[in-house]
Amino acid sequence: QVQLVESGGGLVQAGGSLRLSCAASGSLFSTYNMGWFRQAPGKEREFVAVINWGGGSVYYVDYADSVKGRFTISRDNAKNMVYLQMNSLKPEDTAVYYCAAETGRRAVAPKGAKEYDYWGQGTQVTVSS
Repeated sequence: QVQLVESGGGLVQAGGSLRLSCAASGSLFSTYNMGWFRQAPGKEREFVAVINWGGGSVYYVDYADSVKGRFTISRDNAKNMVYLQMNSLKPEDTAVYYCAAETGRRAVAPKGAKEYDYWGQGTQVTVSS
C-alpha cells in the first residue's frame, strides 16, 4: 500500500505561482511512475504532468498542452517527493490537484488516470482573475 499526501495548494492571483508537493510512503518510490492530475467542478479528471521512474538515470517528463511552458514536474527520490511548480497561473487552472503513483515500472509514465494505482486526497488550487 502506498500513501500519497499532497500539499501546497491555495489561492493565488492570475500570473502568480504555486509549488505543489506530494509525499509518498514506502521504500520503492524510486521505481514508481508519478503523475499530477486535476479535476475542476463538473469536469472529468485530466492529465497535467508525468515523470517516469527513470531506471536511475534520465527522467522522462510530459505535460498537457495547456500547461506546457508554465508547469514543471520534478522528483526527489531521496525524500520520496514529487513536485509540481506552477508559474503564470490562469483562472482556468483552478481545480483540485491530485498526485498519483503507477507501480508497474512502465518505461514511459502513462497519461491515463485509470493506469495509476494509488492517489492522494488532493489539494485545492484557486486562481483569481
